[in-house]
Amino acid sequence: MFYDKCEEILISKESLAKRVEELGDQITADYEGKDLVVIGVLRGSFIFLADLVRAIKMPLSLDFMIAKSYAGTETTGEVRILKDADVKVAGKHVLIVEDIIDSGFTLSKLVPYFENRNAASVRICTALNKPSRRQVKDLHVDYVGFEIPDAFVVGYGLDFNDGMRNFPEIRIYKP
Repeated sequence: MFYDKCEEILISKESLAKRVEELGDQITADYEGKDLVVIGVLRGSFIFLADLVRAIKMPLSLDFMIAKSYAGTETTGEVRILKDADVKVAGKHVLIVEDIIDSGFTLSKLVPYFENRNAASVRICTALNKPSRRQVKDLHVDYVGFEIPDAFVVGYGLDFNDGMRNFPEIRIYKP
């Protein structure tokens, strides 16, 4: 089984919960009085996204999209949108929520995608940021839960080949 390959906990569930509340407070303050649309990038963001939207203390719209750029533990360098968001974003403030930003390829495609739909603004929120692996150097991330080292991680929605998403904390996976 894969579970014996991910015994080391990188971020505890208590640390995750505390940081999500802080991000929710910051986002609430930044978007006060604005028409906010939160777009979750599935599948990995779903647990973080659920916690985050409960921590944002203001009205918002919520939608999802599926974009894929990974096969196993490596990026393919190609971003495919498998499910588009249905909500209209013209004139609204879009907050894209990701589980982890690694190479930056996915978001380098999604930000202009929503800008071209005439969003009032497009910002990025991620649970985890891995800047040491960034290949898209000019990608600006507005809200970061945690910066992490160059390790493959699972749990809190993040997976390895669709498994291990259900850990309540972030663990390091060692293939």
